[in-house]
Amino acid sequence: MTVPEIFSPFAPAIHPRHEALDRQTAAWAHTFGIGSAELRGQLVAHSIGSFAARVLPDGREEVVGILADFVLWLFGVDDGHCEEGELGEQPGRLTATLNRLLRVAQNPEVPMLQDDALALGLRDLRRRISEHGTPGQVARWVDSLREYFFTVVWEAYHRTDGTVPDLNDYTLMRLYDGATSVVLPLLEMGHGYELQPHERDDARVRAAAEMAFFIITWDNDLFSYHKESRTGRYYLNVIRVLEHELACTPDEAMAIAISQRDRVMNLFLRLCVDLRAHGTPQLRQYLDSLASFIRGAQDWGISSIRYTLPDDPAGLPAAFRATPTDDSAEPLDIAAVSWWWNLLPGRSETPSPHAGTEYSHG
Repeated sequence: MTVPEIFSPFAPAIHPRHEALDRQTAAWAHTFGIGSAELRGQLVAHSIGSFAARVLPDGREEVVGILADFVLWLFGVDDGHCEEGELGEQPGRLTATLNRLLRVAQNPEVPMLQDDALALGLRDLRRRISEHGTPGQVARWVDSLREYFFTVVWEAYHRTDGTVPDLNDYTLMRLYDGATSVVLPLLEMGHGYELQPHERDDARVRAAAEMAFFIITWDNDLFSYHKESRTGRYYLNVIRVLEHELACTPDEAMAIAISQRDRVMNLFLRLCVDLRAHGTPQLRQYLDSLASFIRGAQDWGISSIRYTLPDDPAGLPAAFRATPTDDSAEPLDIAAVSWWWNLLPGRSETPSPHAGTEYSHG
């Protein structure tokens, strides 16, 4: 199945040290022995350093390096323990393992998992995050890791039973099981600021972040469908969920998923324009970073061998389109996220992302 060009209004960018960051992350993975030798070799080949370099193209190099190592570590958990490991079909045991790792993230000095590679890597990550982040940012990183772990167990439940959740439940959990929320504190650290609580906790700012999560994870589901559907193992993504819920074909499900992410992108653009008009410089930087996160994930998704699969090529686009396939301002019929459209009452026009440079990162 071929994935068509999808709408992306943001300019591509990459940190000038991306090649060095790739090498450093590969060395970090080998130093801490993340995953089995086979899995580690695969992860090192996925250019995860370039992913982080795209997400924080003008961020502090030390923090970009932390993000790269952390993303590789997350893949070590997801691929090694969940999707391909035996714990992926044992939610109870998986919960216990993840709770131990969470304790290490909360209190790295605890005498637990002292010979476990993932725990050793997590201790190193926590140490470095504490050096570059505020106590509040560290606490939010730990809390977001808990959210991610919770949804990983939820997915393991469905994997064990071979069941497919409905679209609303999938949407709600996908906001977190893509490990997107754990990146937010690093976006702030990468530019040396901390968003104030009255801005971060504003419903519109929270919604903007969730919209970014939605777009990133829907895009990831499109890009990873070829890889996941050909493994012969249980997989869960939006295409399968839509096939199950609407009794449609994979191609029809893909078209619906693209329409959904386009409508969310339209709303994200409108909301960000409104937030930027009265936001602090820190909030504007935060919104810029969300845009870079979206575009960075897109560029990495269509270029990394994690999804392109050179030995079994996936039909991924080589570029992105400048206009959406669906420019409707109507809310999605998904209860978990339909409230986003209530944040801009009476507004129906989508501003052109090409009208200025406020979303440009090139």
